[in-house]
Amino acid sequence: MLDRPLTSYYLVLGCSVMLLALGLTMVLSASSVKQLQETGSAYTLVQKQAMWMALGLPLMWAASRLPVKGFRALAFPMLLLSVGALALVLVPGLGRAAGGATRWISLGPLQIQPSEPAKLGLVLWGADLLARKEKLGQLTEWRPLLMPLLPGAGLLVLLVMLGNDLGTTLVLLTIFLALLWVVGAPARLFVGIAGLVALLVSILIVVEPYRMQRLTGFLDQSGNQLTFNYQGTQGLYALASGGLTGTGLGEGRAKWDFLPHAETDFIFAIIGEEFGLVGTLVVLGLFGLLTYAGLRIARRVKDPFTRLAAAGATAWLAVQAIVNIGAVISVLPITGIPLPLVSYGGSALIPTLIALGMLLAFAKREPGARQALAARGPGPLSRALSWLGLGPRGS
Repeated sequence: MLDRPLTSYYLVLGCSVMLLALGLTMVLSASSVKQLQETGSAYTLVQKQAMWMALGLPLMWAASRLPVKGFRALAFPMLLLSVGALALVLVPGLGRAAGGATRWISLGPLQIQPSEPAKLGLVLWGADLLARKEKLGQLTEWRPLLMPLLPGAGLLVLLVMLGNDLGTTLVLLTIFLALLWVVGAPARLFVGIAGLVALLVSILIVVEPYRMQRLTGFLDQSGNQLTFNYQGTQGLYALASGGLTGTGLGEGRAKWDFLPHAETDFIFAIIGEEFGLVGTLVVLGLFGLLTYAGLRIARRVKDPFTRLAAAGATAWLAVQAIVNIGAVISVLPITGIPLPLVSYGGSALIPTLIALGMLLAFAKREPGARQALAARGPGPLSRALSWLGLGPRGS
């Protein structure tokens, strides 16, 4: 089964749909109590999440049908838009702080987190840049390899750092390192850049008191359980109370004002409480299959841009899931980044869906995939249109 041409396509599509369905269900469960207290309706956040999903799914579908040259044409404009939007976050009156980081732009009732589409912008721009350099044979020395990729990625990282968003900084640096790895950067250069990244992250932690408190709390989890370690401790309690099969959907107790940010950063804890160990293993399995499919696409396609973009997007989603889940199970410090496709938030959901649509488009370019799609015949939408007399007529 795994050697079939469309394996990657169906894995990406199937895992995405199942994680989306799970996410919508768990956003309702995790947010219902708090929203009922604050707004009088238990459905406030799930309705917003459904609206974001309704906007994101057509964009995912459009991305899955976009040719490679379309993604390459969008690369530089998306990078410029990301830089401009991240700069607006730092403007007094526009940027809004939450959880120690300034991540949001307030536009009336609408709030946007520009650092999320910046991840997609870096993937596309970095892949396009390195693909052009590879075609020109300019990747044999470190200077043409890093210029202007390093300054461009550095500018995005700097703008995110100025907003004190360490979690997104880590993801952007991961995308940068993944692009270097896939393009075949010399081991000495890769190790040196990775060392600089580790040094930068260490400096970011040391210079910000609340990050140091989170780190020291992570290293000594037995103390400060009512202050710095409160969220992590409550997350572990939720996971532990779920047992093997969980308390049942909607029956969790952690969301009753015990666990902060249950619908965003710690939604995995609610999954563990209500679906137990079995539920958490299913989520891990879905992300594992999604990562496998993305790496399979990157390995099997022949076009350099497609290979780089697929690897960069896969690294982004996989590392973000690892960091989020690692924080919930207390093997990593809490950084405040969402679980892809599952956590509440449109700013994160829509770029993620576009990236998955891009992976679907690339999966169609694997060897034998086009022939398999053609042999499959018309899809259900085409058949429905033909029944209504609206489909394409035969010759």
